[in-house]
Amino acid sequence: MNTNVDLYFTEGCGRCPLGGTPDCKVNRWPQELNQLRRIVLDCGLTEESKWGVPCYIFQGNNIGVISAFKEYASLSFFKGALLEDTNGILDKPGENTQAARLIKFTNACQIMEMEHILKAYIYEAIEIEKAGLKVELKKTAEYNMPAEFQKALDENPDLKTAFEALTPGRQRGYLLHFSQPKQSKTRESRIEKCTHRIFEGKGLNDR
Repeated sequence: MNTNVDLYFTEGCGRCPLGGTPDCKVNRWPQELNQLRRIVLDCGLTEESKWGVPCYIFQGNNIGVISAFKEYASLSFFKGALLEDTNGILDKPGENTQAARLIKFTNACQIMEMEHILKAYIYEAIEIEKAGLKVELKKTAEYNMPAEFQKALDENPDLKTAFEALTPGRQRGYLLHFSQPKQSKTRESRIEKCTHRIFEGKGLNDR
């Protein structure tokens, strides 16, 4: 994984074999990424490399990241759910995302035209950090517990103990993963495949 923030804009995050090649996603959006970088830095944020991507920080707190995807470049806000979004430009990164929100771009001119709007969103995000506001996250107990997984926990006390020892975030990840399939057999298959990871104390996406 790339830990040099400057290299991200030419070689990518380094988390896949395409990093540093012409096929890397950063090469789809060079102008867009550079315009976003300029705008964010103009707002006085500190730039660091985190998770292989440029992360922008205010007084030690993460405000947002710039990223390249296949279909777009983006500016993401960690607490985007708290932004007023008066322009209706924020999207959820995923269906079950609670806090983060992102803005998608496919054209550098679009970014330049929106510069004053983007800066307003960034400054609002900074004020949210200054105020110490937090996104009220849905608690693990509020997530749907698939009947198949409840049965597995009831039949295997060791599995129940291992699951309860996971962090709340890892627990929520598994509950979402197990709940998604419509068919019971598919849910059972997912549970069976993930059982060893739960015993190892790992989350769904941990290596």
